[in-house]
Amino acid sequence: MRKGHLFVISAPSGAGKSTVLSCVRERLGELEFSVSYTTRGKRGDESDGVEYHFVDRASFEAMTRAGDFLEWAQVHGELYGTPRAPIEEATGAGRDVLMDIDVQGGMSIKDEFPEAVTVFLLPPSTRELKQRLSGRATDSPEQIELRLANANREMAFADRYDHRIINDRIERACDELCGLIRGMREGAGRG
Repeated sequence: MRKGHLFVISAPSGAGKSTVLSCVRERLGELEFSVSYTTRGKRGDESDGVEYHFVDRASFEAMTRAGDFLEWAQVHGELYGTPRAPIEEATGAGRDVLMDIDVQGGMSIKDEFPEAVTVFLLPPSTRELKQRLSGRATDSPEQIELRLANANREMAFADRYDHRIINDRIERACDELCGLIRGMREGAGRG
């Protein structure tokens, strides 16, 4: 039995990662999706075990001490972690796992799980990224500038990823990521 692949997808805010991953998950339904743990509260209509596993700080810290996370980080005062067991169980059983994670987490996963296939999703340009962030109409101009500064910092890591995909059009980026995943499954190796 072949070992499953772990596909780690990172992108700066506004690059369209959630939309592309939604498309990929729809087309390749057999992919498992890694659900992280967090100490932050639920937002809107989020459900435990779907977007995140919501736990209190003491439980999260106990899991950290027990080595239950492949990686974890504190972001804006809240803790986020990628559970080790579900990923190791799925890949060990030959199932492929898709992970949506920030750059810091992506680099940590690669250190801990060297066979992971890392993919960085890029916007077509910084100008386009700024237009996308402004078009959301959810952030103040100051927040947009902060997100752009963070995006530039994150994009500096793109060359450390195995693959880079430019999201100039959702369908094309989805096609490219699906093709990469199918190629890896068929033993095409890394490109």
